[in-house]
Amino acid sequence: MWHQQYVTLAEKRRGFHLVTDEIIRNIDKLVEIRIGLLHLLLQHTSASLTLNENCDPTVRSDMEQHFMRYVPENAPWQHKDEGADDMPAHVKSSTLGVSLLLPVSQGRIQLGTWQGIWLGEHRNHGGARCIIATLQGE
Repeated sequence: MWHQQYVTLAEKRRGFHLVTDEIIRNIDKLVEIRIGLLHLLLQHTSASLTLNENCDPTVRSDMEQHFMRYVPENAPWQHKDEGADDMPAHVKSSTLGVSLLLPVSQGRIQLGTWQGIWLGEHRNHGGARCIIATLQGE
């Protein structure tokens, strides 16, 4: 079986957000997959998807501080047309990536005990974010 659908994530403030439940509850056919794969593609160049700590929120704030320090807005960027936060957002998006490929078993994604899906919102006002979710399996 193949199934593809769009999932829209609600607008979030700048930073890293645990979005596992928001994504999973919006994928209609996930519960029908006995064994398969779920591919998630974030359709944006100024945000990211990554797997990381799902329990302690200080990990997310530490990650944001890391990227603010090492990819600063006040660097001598050439691309400034969309604001000071835009070019650093592109760098962060490319560094972390915009897609995940996750195993599915018995209708559930198979994450490690302490893993969750994070949205990295790298803009001050990024808006809602769209993901194309593609399921393949039986």
